[in-house]
Amino acid sequence: MKGAEIIIPPLFICPISLDLFKDPVTLCTGQTYDRSSIEKWLAAGNPTCPVTMQKLHDPSIIPNHTLRHLIDQWLNSGIQIDPVYLKIVECDSSIAAIKHNLESNESALENKLEIVEIIHALADELPLQNSCLIQLDFFCLLLEVVFRNSEGLHFQENLRFVEKTLICALKLLPFSDLGAINMLKEESKFAYFVLLFEKGNMAIKKSLCHLVEAIAKGLETKELCIKLGKSANLLQEIIHLVHNNSEAAEAGIKAISALSSTESNREKLVKEGAVKELVEHISRSKKGERSLAPMAVSIIENLLTIECAKQAIINHPSGVNALVKLVFRVSDHEGSESAVNSLLIICFDSKTAREEAISSGVLTQLLLLLQSQCSGRTKTKARMFLKLLRSKWNEDSKHAL
Repeated sequence: MKGAEIIIPPLFICPISLDLFKDPVTLCTGQTYDRSSIEKWLAAGNPTCPVTMQKLHDPSIIPNHTLRHLIDQWLNSGIQIDPVYLKIVECDSSIAAIKHNLESNESALENKLEIVEIIHALADELPLQNSCLIQLDFFCLLLEVVFRNSEGLHFQENLRFVEKTLICALKLLPFSDLGAINMLKEESKFAYFVLLFEKGNMAIKKSLCHLVEAIAKGLETKELCIKLGKSANLLQEIIHLVHNNSEAAEAGIKAISALSSTESNREKLVKEGAVKELVEHISRSKKGERSLAPMAVSIIENLLTIECAKQAIINHPSGVNALVKLVFRVSDHEGSESAVNSLLIICFDSKTAREEAISSGVLTQLLLLLQSQCSGRTKTKARMFLKLLRSKWNEDSKHAL
């Protein structure tokens, strides 16, 4: 109505001058002020935030472009601003300040840990709320602060921060650009990545395995996946998680599975002992228990495209027996097809492997499998294997005469 008083939204008013913002800027505390007002406050020797009275560990100020744009829009159009949108802008301003604090080298470690906890809580509401975490690329920022190996921090002291930050980054991963992980192509960051695998605790190693899995599955990170496969130390550390049957064994097996999808990585994995550890993991698994044995045998099947993997199975005292063990399982048939196919590949050229498979009871296992409710494709593989054993048995018998 003409002559009516214009009501300024509270978010558009500077807490110091109580006037409409002309040049809004945000402090490390997340509070926004007009530039001229806060500069006068700081110039007067005040080391605190006027609203919260917190001491400013970082005196720098950040232009609040989002708020300025919204004020300009409001002034030019004279339209009512949606209160929900105002709340989002207020949230964006706070999150921008959080980002600034995390990036700053001036922030203390304890302060950064608190910030990571805040980000973790905000990430719980994704994707319905707090999408500004994605827009401001917090995933990339969290990786950057982990892998830049902050100078001046004791390594062990820094591990607690690394653990929390990696867990937080993984929460953002499904909503973020995977290409950010390519920062690990930088030698210094890659070296620190491997060091964390060597010296980090189990929680850190699990998180790193999840990153390896994501790298190996992403189209934009294929080159980095190949780089991972060339690091003997890295592969040894991942394989060692399976050897120890630790709490990170599942993450380790999933990382090996993902890495083995790249052909150039398979020979490196075999060389570093992946087949041996996978066989021993299968041998340790007990009937009736939830286990990763089906995934382990699937990896072995994948690795058997490499000749040295066949020899690794044959030369291992429990190699063939471990595969026979998974041909038929009463509870389910997960892993049966991979086990049968792996035995087909190994036994085709090896009399030793065939004899060991037969002595381990593979014929009974195959017959039970054919009478089960497994898939038609698995049954076809079982018949092929029985046919192979019969024909090779006849050949071997003729040669023996």
